[in-house]
Amino acid sequence: MMNLTKLSFRNTLYKPVEACLTVLVLSVSIGLLLAVQELDWSFKNQFEGSLNGIDMVVGAKGSPLQLVMASVLHIDNPTGNIPLKEADQIAQNPMVASAVPISYGDNYRGYRIVGSNAHFFDIYNATFKKGRMMEHPFEVVLGSSVAKNSQLKVGDTFKSSHGLASEGGHQHEQLMKVVGILSETHTVLDKLMVTPLESIWDIHHHHQEEEENHEEAVHHHKEHKAAHHHEEDEAKEITSLLVKFKSPMALLRMPRNINSNTNLQAALPKVELEKLKSYTGIGVQTITWIAYILLAISCLTFFVNLYKMVKEKSFELALLRTYGASTFQLLRMIFLEGSLVLFFSMLIGSGFSQLGIKYIEIVLNENYVEGISSSIPYQQFSITLFLFLVMFLAAVIVALIPLIRMNISKIISHEAL
Repeated sequence: MMNLTKLSFRNTLYKPVEACLTVLVLSVSIGLLLAVQELDWSFKNQFEGSLNGIDMVVGAKGSPLQLVMASVLHIDNPTGNIPLKEADQIAQNPMVASAVPISYGDNYRGYRIVGSNAHFFDIYNATFKKGRMMEHPFEVVLGSSVAKNSQLKVGDTFKSSHGLASEGGHQHEQLMKVVGILSETHTVLDKLMVTPLESIWDIHHHHQEEEENHEEAVHHHKEHKAAHHHEEDEAKEITSLLVKFKSPMALLRMPRNINSNTNLQAALPKVELEKLKSYTGIGVQTITWIAYILLAISCLTFFVNLYKMVKEKSFELALLRTYGASTFQLLRMIFLEGSLVLFFSMLIGSGFSQLGIKYIEIVLNENYVEGISSSIPYQQFSITLFLFLVMFLAAVIVALIPLIRMNISKIISHEAL
């Protein structure tokens, strides 16, 4: 009995260079398409997760997009600080369901240390993997990525550095203690270190004193220190306030009122990020269309090679017919050859996409921003796979036309001559 699988495999390797080039082109197009879709979905999913529970951000005057990027996604510098008293007035507004203050200006190996309270974790629906909530100044809770990459454990202590850059900042003498590690949330929280607001205030107050000690005479220091403590109590500041409204009506009133009647700035994260996506989305769509075009060209290349193979091996196929092989068996054999190319292309293409994703994730981790933490949803992957199979089957069916129309006697007599 004829072993069609072995014969199909041998025919596929009849011209190894052409076969390898076909598989390579198909693999690259599949890998590019899957990688672009996974990146697009991952960033979209993480952005939406990071915005969960934040309707408005209040901060210092400046660029609203910068305020959102700094306070919600934590990938930009803040626009400045705002008085805590004014932030508390906004938090007490009847239209506000919750208001979470945040303050930062320090880092540990590039990971931002955010001062806030326990309600900050509610925004991201965070749960603890180890340890507990911070309760006292200089206690720190780590996001999952920070704990993984820094090798810090519950009970460890470390010194933070002034500023947001991983290098060049002044290192504070005050030790901070890890008391908790969060489970993975697939949001920006995974890349943050959270401590009480008092930690940020105390560290910066102590840092200011160190700088002033170089300038002030020793006999004036105690007098200046007492005055400074009084001023610190009267004018504490935060970086921004993350606000959630009780009803959609507040979206129309509060931001406009804050921007018009105060020295503060109110920005709507969803609006600002939609603007950002409208700019970056053009690039993503362009790359996606390039991937689809490359996929179509790859399928066309596959069709041409398969068609040429059927034409070139017409005599061998005709002989198989004379030895008892049916047309269906020959069709099945050619289809198996195409399926082998499809299988290896999908396998290698998926590998290319994962290698690309891993490389991009390494680059993102080096820059201390969110990594790739989400896979393509099953529905989107199914649509992509279905489209590829349709193009593949169309190429196979068209390539099989010469086999269906094959005139056995004519081919054999022509070869005999």
